[in-house]
Amino acid sequence: MAETVLTNTGLDRFLELVGGAPEHRGPAFARAAEAVLGLLALRGADRGTGVPEPTPELTRQLLLEDLPAFVYVPPGELALYPAVLGALAARFDGSCVERIAAVVAETAPDFERAMHDPGNLTWHRWYASLLRTCGADLADPEDVRRRLAALDGAPLPDGARRADLMGRTALADVLLTEALTRAYVRDAEEPPPVGPLLTDHAVATGIGRVATALRDRWTAAGLAEQLAGPYAHYAPGPDAFPHLVLADALLDEHLDHHGDPAVPVPPPPAIEHGSAETDADTLLAAVEELAEEEFEPYGGEAPHLLYVVYQRGCSAESVARKAAEYEDWTVDPALEDLPVPVPDGAPGAYAVPPVPELVRLLGTPGLDEVDRARLEGPARDLAAVLDRLAATGLVFRTGDAFGLTPRGAGAVRYLLGVRGVAAPDAAEAAAWPATVLVAAAGGWPAPVAARVLADRLHARVDTAHAWTELLDALGTVHAGTSEAAATRGLFAVLDTTTAPPEALRAALRDPVLGAYALRALEERGEEADPIQVPTSARALHVLDALPAKKGPLESRRAAFDAAAAAWPGGSAALVRAMAEADRHEAERVLGPLGIALP
Repeated sequence: MAETVLTNTGLDRFLELVGGAPEHRGPAFARAAEAVLGLLALRGADRGTGVPEPTPELTRQLLLEDLPAFVYVPPGELALYPAVLGALAARFDGSCVERIAAVVAETAPDFERAMHDPGNLTWHRWYASLLRTCGADLADPEDVRRRLAALDGAPLPDGARRADLMGRTALADVLLTEALTRAYVRDAEEPPPVGPLLTDHAVATGIGRVATALRDRWTAAGLAEQLAGPYAHYAPGPDAFPHLVLADALLDEHLDHHGDPAVPVPPPPAIEHGSAETDADTLLAAVEELAEEEFEPYGGEAPHLLYVVYQRGCSAESVARKAAEYEDWTVDPALEDLPVPVPDGAPGAYAVPPVPELVRLLGTPGLDEVDRARLEGPARDLAAVLDRLAATGLVFRTGDAFGLTPRGAGAVRYLLGVRGVAAPDAAEAAAWPATVLVAAAGGWPAPVAARVLADRLHARVDTAHAWTELLDALGTVHAGTSEAAATRGLFAVLDTTTAPPEALRAALRDPVLGAYALRALEERGEEADPIQVPTSARALHVLDALPAKKGPLESRRAAFDAAAAAWPGGSAALVRAMAEADRHEAERVLGPLGIALP
C-alpha cells in the first residue's frame, strides 16, 4: 500500500538511472531508496526534475531525525542510505554532490549512533529488529503475524524502558502525521508539475491510515495492524503508564532546582530493583490521594518531598526541619543537607524532637519550648503525609527521620529517567570520567559527594593514578567561573588519609590545589616541600578559609587582616594574588569587607 500512497517520488526513475552499478541493485538498495526519496519528498524537497533534490538541511534532518524515528535498517545495510543520497545528489549539478557529500561525512558518526541508540527506538522499529532476528520475512505480513504469535512475551532492548519506547512511538506518530498533513496542504496550495505526493483518495481514507501504511513499509509489513490489535499488549500506549503524571511532576521539581534535565541527581547508596512501573503506579495512587482536602496543607507537596529526598542522595531528612522550612522559619543553609540519623525504632505517633535537637537541626539558637509547641501542629501534618507515603513501602518515617526505601529509590530513579533526567546509579557514577563526576558532584550535598567520589576511588583500588585524575579534575573543572570555588572545595570531602603520598606530592605543584595537598601531607606527618606550592594555590587556600557569609563583618575583616599580616607583601599582594587566582570568589568574599580588587 505504501508504494501507492506516496506517488510521484521519482523512485522508479531513480532506480532506472542508477541501476547500472552493481552496488545499486537488489531489494535492499531499492528499500533504502524508497525511504530516502519518500522522506525527502514529505519534507518538501523540490521534485521539479522528477526526483527530490536533497539539500544540506534536508539531508541532515533525514539522517539524524527521520530515519532514526521511522525506519528499521537491518544490520549491514546502514551504509546504503548515505549511498542513496550520494547517488541522488549526482542527478543534479556538481555543487550539490559536494554539499551533500560534506553533510554525509560530517554527520556519519551521529547518524550511526542515532540509528543504534535505544532511546530512539519505537515499538515498530524494535519489533521489526526482533522479528528479523527470529528469521521473519519483513515483507510478508503473514510471516510477521506468525512470528509475533511465536514470541514468548515482549522482551525489551538493553538500555530501554517500556515507557521510553511508548513515548518515542507516540512522538514518531505525531511527527509522521504532521509531515503527511503538511505535504498534502503544500501540494494543494502549489500543485507541483510532477503531480501530488498524496492523492485525494489516499487522504480521504485518513492520514492515520497513510501513516500506518508507511510505518509498515519502513519497518515490517502488517506490523502496525498487529500491534494495534491482537498484540497491543506488546506495544502499550500512554494509558498503560499513568505514573508518567508523577514523572512530569518530578521533572518540574528537577527543573526548578537545576533548570536542565542533563544536570545529574546524585545516586542512591542502595537500590532495590523490583517492578519499577508497578511501584511508580503505587506512588502515584498515594500522591493523588494526598492531593485531597483532608491532607491539607502539605498533601500537595508529595512530589516535592519525594524529589528532595532523592536529591539528597536518599539520605534521611528531618520532618521538623522540613516543616520549619514550610513555615518560613530560619534554617541554617549549612545544615540543610546534613544527614539525619534514623533511630532503630520510634513510637508511631509523631512528636517534635526536644529543644536541643531542634536547635541542632535548624541551626537556630535561642529556641525554647514555646517554639517547639508552635512547630508541633505543622510537623504532625507533614508526618501524616509522610505516613501515607510510607504505607506504600517505598517511603519510611521513623521518629523525626524520613526518606526513601531502596525500592522507593528505584521507583523515583525510574520516574526521573523516563523524563530524561540524568539519574545514575552508584556503579554508573563511579565509572564516569573524573571531570564529569566532579562537575556533577559540585552541586550535590557534601556527604553525598564524599560517598560518590570515594566510590570512584575505591573502584580503582585507590591507586595514585585514580587520585591524580580526581585531583586534576578538582583544579580544572569550572576553572575561571563562579563555580570554581565549590569545585575545589570538594577536596575537603575526600578522605586523604587513603591517598597514596606520591599522588599528593605530585599535586603540590598544582596552581589550584597545591596548598590543599601540602596541608593533607602535613596532617599525615608526611614529608612535603612547601617551596613547590605556587603562589596562586597558597592564595586560594587562604581565600577559601576566610568566612564568606557567617559572622559580623568586623570579625570577617579581622580574619582577612590576620591572613594578610602573614602574607609576603601584605594585604595588597594577597588581594592581587587572590584576584588573579579566582576573581569570582575574591569579589564574593572580599567585596562585603570593602576591599576592592585591582
